[in-house]
Amino acid sequence: MANEEYYGCWKSPITSKMLTEGAISFSDIFVDGNDFYISEMRPTEKGRSTILKFNGKTFDEVLDKKFNARTKVHEYGGLSFAVKDKDIYFSDFVDQRIYKKNKKGNYFAITDVATDRYANFIIDETRDLIFSVQEEHLENEVINSIVKIDENQKVTKIAHGYDFYSSLVISPDNKKLAFLAWNHPEMPWDAAELWLADIEDNGDLKNLKKVAGSKNESIFLPRFSKDGDLYFVSDKTNFWNFYKYSNQTIEPIYPMDAEFGLPLWVFGMSTYDFYYDNGRTYIVCKYNKDGFDHLAIIDVENKKLDDIKTEFTYISNLVVKESQALFIGASAAKAQSIVSLDLKTKEFEVLKKSRDLNIDLGYISKPEYLEFPTENNKTAYMIYYPPKNRDFSAKKNEKPPLIVKSHGGPTAQSVAILNLEIQYWTSRGFAFADVNYSGSTGYGREYRQRLYGNWGILDVDDCANAAMYLAKKNLVDENKLIIRGGSAGGYTTLAALTFRDIFKVGASYYGISDLEVFHADTHKFEAKYDEKLIGKYPEKKQVYFDRSPINFIDQLSCPIILFQGEDDKIVPPNQAKLMFDALNKKKLPTAYLLFEKEGHGFRSAENIQKAIDSELYFYSKIFGIDLPDEIEPIIIQNLK
Repeated sequence: MANEEYYGCWKSPITSKMLTEGAISFSDIFVDGNDFYISEMRPTEKGRSTILKFNGKTFDEVLDKKFNARTKVHEYGGLSFAVKDKDIYFSDFVDQRIYKKNKKGNYFAITDVATDRYANFIIDETRDLIFSVQEEHLENEVINSIVKIDENQKVTKIAHGYDFYSSLVISPDNKKLAFLAWNHPEMPWDAAELWLADIEDNGDLKNLKKVAGSKNESIFLPRFSKDGDLYFVSDKTNFWNFYKYSNQTIEPIYPMDAEFGLPLWVFGMSTYDFYYDNGRTYIVCKYNKDGFDHLAIIDVENKKLDDIKTEFTYISNLVVKESQALFIGASAAKAQSIVSLDLKTKEFEVLKKSRDLNIDLGYISKPEYLEFPTENNKTAYMIYYPPKNRDFSAKKNEKPPLIVKSHGGPTAQSVAILNLEIQYWTSRGFAFADVNYSGSTGYGREYRQRLYGNWGILDVDDCANAAMYLAKKNLVDENKLIIRGGSAGGYTTLAALTFRDIFKVGASYYGISDLEVFHADTHKFEAKYDEKLIGKYPEKKQVYFDRSPINFIDQLSCPIILFQGEDDKIVPPNQAKLMFDALNKKKLPTAYLLFEKEGHGFRSAENIQKAIDSELYFYSKIFGIDLPDEIEPIIIQNLK
């Protein structure tokens, strides 16, 4: 029989160490002939990313330990390697140079300027060239372009003039190059354009032509089929759907109120690939609808979609190798894995898990997908996790504290997959609401752009309304409402605590406190993003001031804990320090944890564990919760 104990005091087998112990994460999957390779990030190696090759049964690491295969293009990186006939090309995190590891295992530097960065490699053996996106970091500016790199390490620009380039892909006959390009103040999910060019014998581009894209249309993931037709995803009808460009015309493939694309935060995102059977072309794809990912095959000729039944509710980085689809999959009960699907038999096989978990399901909270009313007679969405621990039950008439998470981006999407960070809280007796507020992906272009001009308002309203919705349903204690978030979600957290009186305590991970400072300090990729979310600067300088939590500390009356990476280039440490100093001055309980050698998002296992335990410790002191675990104390200023 379960023991009666107050919410928040439950002893859980899901420790902070478990969040990182043996844990890895996957990103890119790359096919080279009959082989495929994956990118694996290891928190236990201080966040190092390496490359593994699948040998048919297991995965073997192919990089020396001294290398960290990670690019910093756009700061967020992605797609930092490519393989051609077993030769491996990758960007090393330390110096950002491109290296080649040949079939004999020897390493060679391909580029030599340490201030330049590279991503999205295309290996063209017919011309003995590498095509790549290059990001030059000069003294006073950052320049992005498409370059060709020859065998003598000469780097030559072949496409320039746009602020950003991405998604390079070469046609099967090696004669055409397609790519995406966009300019400030647009983000790629607002107005990315699709360009097509002929490749000359020396690798230069000619006959450049814009195929699709406009100020009101975002293009995602161009791919050539083996017959040379160019496919892509466009959101011109509100949802990201498939189109084909052939014989100078564009035709829709399968219109549907679902998302077949994603916001292009990192290179290498892949939601579809081609499968050929009996002379016919099929698109193997994942789409997002009603908060979940779905797997499907589209018959291109007949424009028919068949869903593939699967337990996976999250699917990413999908590629096809002959009759085998490979992807990263996860579900509410299973952590991230590399999954293989036999396209003929429709049988799945998990090839590699991100971790081996032996946690009884009695400790795992099952997510519930909820729609709830919000401002302006609109609807918003959340994934709700009730407290769950088989060893404990609540005291009579007691309701649990609620943690509301405001995700980053703010274009990200919270998904219902097994997340031990969430289960860390629910197994201790906290309820957890993962909110897909206005601006989130998964609900169409209109829902994403609902936040434009309204950042710091609608996202805050939605998080507050999510909490009140659950409180009104008597699912949570309205006097113990918590909000937490990172990056853009950290800003939403700080804004909610400053401009609303719903939440009683909060945690900001590398969140923005001063929008004007952020506007001046942030990196090129997001340099104009705030003008979409808030307004043009300096014309809307007053709006920036009015929505910056740092300027209204007098309205704050609740405790806040702040977490920050010392090397963060996206939200610099001065943002958290400003907030900490202001909270201190007002004598509000606060704590500030600055982590050395961490950037935007913590990668070191030790720091990830320290952060979440410190957050729990902070809440326990604010709410008077008796923790059953020994947690290293932190210094909390102004705690009475």
